[in-house]
Amino acid sequence: MNPSQVEQDIAGAPAHEPHPNQFALLRQRRFAPFFWTQFAGAANDNLFKFAFTVMVTYQLSVQWLQPAMAGLVIGALFILPFLLFSATAGQITDKLEKTRIIRFVKDFEIVVMLIAAAGFVMGNAAILLACVFLMGLHSTLFGPVKFAYLPQALSERELTGGNGMVEMGTFVAILLGNVAGGLLVAMPEIGHTAVAVVCVALAVLGRVVAQWIPKAPATDPHLVVNWNPISETWRNLRLAHGNIVVFRSLLGISWMWFFGAVFLSQFPSFAKEVLHGNEQVASLLLVVFSVGIGVGSLLCEVLSRRQVEIGLVPLGAIGMSVFAIDLYFASRGLQAYASPLGAVEFLREPAHWRVMLDLLLLSLFAGLYSVPMYALIQLRSQPTHRARIIAANNILNALFMIASSVMAGALLAAQFTVPQIFLFTGIANAVVAFYIFMLVPEYLLRFYAWVLSRIIYRFKVRGDEHIPSQGAAILACNHVSFVDAVLLMAASPRPIYFIMDHRIFRVPVLGWIFRLAKAIPVASQKEDPATYEAAFEQAAKVLREGDLLAIFPEGGITRDGTLQEFKGGIMKIIERARADGVEAPVVPMALTNLWGSFFSRIEQGGAMVRPFRRGMLNRVGLNVGVPMKAETVQPALLRERVQALLEP
Repeated sequence: MNPSQVEQDIAGAPAHEPHPNQFALLRQRRFAPFFWTQFAGAANDNLFKFAFTVMVTYQLSVQWLQPAMAGLVIGALFILPFLLFSATAGQITDKLEKTRIIRFVKDFEIVVMLIAAAGFVMGNAAILLACVFLMGLHSTLFGPVKFAYLPQALSERELTGGNGMVEMGTFVAILLGNVAGGLLVAMPEIGHTAVAVVCVALAVLGRVVAQWIPKAPATDPHLVVNWNPISETWRNLRLAHGNIVVFRSLLGISWMWFFGAVFLSQFPSFAKEVLHGNEQVASLLLVVFSVGIGVGSLLCEVLSRRQVEIGLVPLGAIGMSVFAIDLYFASRGLQAYASPLGAVEFLREPAHWRVMLDLLLLSLFAGLYSVPMYALIQLRSQPTHRARIIAANNILNALFMIASSVMAGALLAAQFTVPQIFLFTGIANAVVAFYIFMLVPEYLLRFYAWVLSRIIYRFKVRGDEHIPSQGAAILACNHVSFVDAVLLMAASPRPIYFIMDHRIFRVPVLGWIFRLAKAIPVASQKEDPATYEAAFEQAAKVLREGDLLAIFPEGGITRDGTLQEFKGGIMKIIERARADGVEAPVVPMALTNLWGSFFSRIEQGGAMVRPFRRGMLNRVGLNVGVPMKAETVQPALLRERVQALLEP
C-alpha cells in the first residue's frame, strides 16, 4: 500500500479488507507504526521515572529530596502538566494534522532524553526532576492525539479492538519500562550510563517509527487556539459536559484510574507488610496487574462481536468490586516469616495463589470496564471536538488520581491497613458504578442485552452493516417475543428508541427495562387517543434528532409464529418525518428461531411460563436487510421484505 492510499483511507471512513481479529491490525500501516510509537513512548516514560526513583532512593544522597518523598515528588511533577496543559494540547490536536503533532512530540522526547542522559551520567537530581516535568508535558501533548487518531484510522467495527490493543500495549510498556529501569540502574558502575543510552535509544526508535504513520487530517483547522490554560480548561470541561453520555463516561474512566491508582500505589506496602515479601514480590504484583489489564483489554473485541459494546462496562465494574473485596479476605491472617520472601518462595505458598488470582481478575475486569468507555467517547464525540474531549478526560484523570492519593493517605492516617483500603475501594467502586449506571441507563440496558444475547441465547446477526452508523433511520422488525427489543439493542452499537404496545410496560422486570430505555408507549387510537398522538410526536422528535427509531409494524406479538399483516402506523411516522425535512431510510429486519422459546408465546400456552422448555443457549438470529428509501415504503412491500429475510 503506497502512502497516498493510506492517507486516503484515513481521510474518510477507512476502506479496507476485513481482518480476522485485532492482532491483524499490527500488519497494517494505518495502525502498526502508531501502536509501536505509543508503545516506545510509554516504555520510555516508565523506564526513566523508575530508574530515577531507584537512583534517588538507593544510590544518591540528596538532602532536599528524601528517599521516602522521592516517589511522591516524581509522580506529582509528572502529572502536573496534565492539569496545566491538557486543554491546550486538545486544541492543538483538533487544529493541526495529527501525524505532524506526533512527530513533533517524538522530536521533543529526544531532546528531553538527551538532557536526562546528562543528568544520569552526572548524577544530578535537579536536572532529572526538570526532565520528569518535561516528560509529563510530552505525555500531555501526546494524550489527545493518541485517542483522537484511532477513530480516523479505524472503522467503527475496529474501534474496540484497536483500543484494546493500545490499552494492552500501554500496560505492557509500563511493565517492561519499570522492570528495565530497575535492572539497568542497578548495574554496577555502568548503571547510570546504561539508563541514559537506553532512554535516548528508545526516543530515537519511537521517532523513526513515527515517520511511517500516515497522515490524519485536522478535524477543525479553523479553530482559534486559546492559550490561557485556566479558562480553556474550564471551557473544555463545559464542552465535554455538553454531551451528557460522553461526559459521564469520562467520569467513569476517571474513576477507573482512581481505582487503579489506589492498588498500584499500595503494592510496595502490601508486598512488605501484608504478604511478607521483598522487592521481587512487589514487582510480581505489578506484573500480574499489568497482565490482567492486557488480557481484559484484548478480550473486549472477542466479547463484543467487534462493535462498541458498552454492555461490558457493568460486567467489568461487578468484577472489579467482587475481586477487590475478595482480595481483602484472601490477604487476612497470612503467615509471617523470619525474613522477607522472594518471588519463588512466595509462589510456593498455596494461600498466596488466591491473592494473585484476585489481583489478576480485578485488573482483567478493569480492562473490560475501560476499553468500551474509551471507544464510546471516540465514537460519540463530535469529530471537530474529539481531541478537546480527550483532553478533558486527561484533566479529570489527573484530578481523580490526585484524589486517590489523598484518600489513601487519609485512610492510612486513620489507621486503616492496606487490605482494608482495598476493601473500602471495592465497596466504593460498587456504589460509584451503580450511581453512574443510574445516571446513564444505556450501560445497564446494553448489559442486559449482552447477557440475553450471549448467555441465555446464542444470538447471530447477519447484515448488521446495513444498520446506519449515523443519522436518523427507522428499524422495522417482526414481533416474536417479549425480548425482541432487547435483542435489537444487542445488535446495534447505537442506542435505539422503541415504539411499543403500552401493555408490555406492565410486564415485571421487562417493563422496568423498557421504561429505563425510554421506550415510547403506544395504544390504539380508539383505546387512548392521547397516548396514540403522543407516541407519534415522540417518534418524530427521535428522527429529528438523528437517532434510530424501531417499530414492530405488526402491532403486537405473533400468536402463531407467522408474520402478521403490517399496520399503517409506519406510514404516519414516515410522513411526519418528511414534513420535518427528515428522509429517514427504513431498515427491514427479521428475528429468527425465537418462536417457542421461553420469552415467546406458544400455541399451547403463554410466554414465560415454563423455564428451559427449549433448553439453554438456543440459537436465535437477526437478519438485517438493505435499507429502503422512505418514499418507496408501503406496509405490504415492507412486509414482503421482512418475510424474505425470514426464509432460510
